[in-house]
Amino acid sequence: MRLTAKPSNTHPTEIKLHQVSNILEISFDDGSVFKLPSEYLRVYTPSAEAVGHAPGQEVLQVGKEDITIKEIKPVGNYAIAPVFSDGHNSGIYTWDLLYKLGAEYQTLWADYLHNLESAGYKRKEPRQN
Repeated sequence: MRLTAKPSNTHPTEIKLHQVSNILEISFDDGSVFKLPSEYLRVYTPSAEAVGHAPGQEVLQVGKEDITIKEIKPVGNYAIAPVFSDGHNSGIYTWDLLYKLGAEYQTLWADYLHNLESAGYKRKEPRQN
């Protein structure tokens, strides 16, 4: 996953979970605001389930179209651990990772959709709440 560098010493000033739209909105102290869909966060989980334990062990996450975030647990002063509706709760999303996922959303989402297509997976449109 190609990610841009986060400005040093940038931290969230506000984190809002919009449950109807399944969007996590994160505002940073440099003025950046990112709106990240639950599905996107779930498929880019930093947990070993998706990234493996070594390069080349990545696992494409499929069937996550209707995922929601049920709860967000703080992890110290540096991260959050979302609890997703499929039971996944082992991804620790640092401020750096969240910033990078926001800054590179368009590219990473397009890469994910391309990888699904290459794998022969036909993504369904998520349910509208």
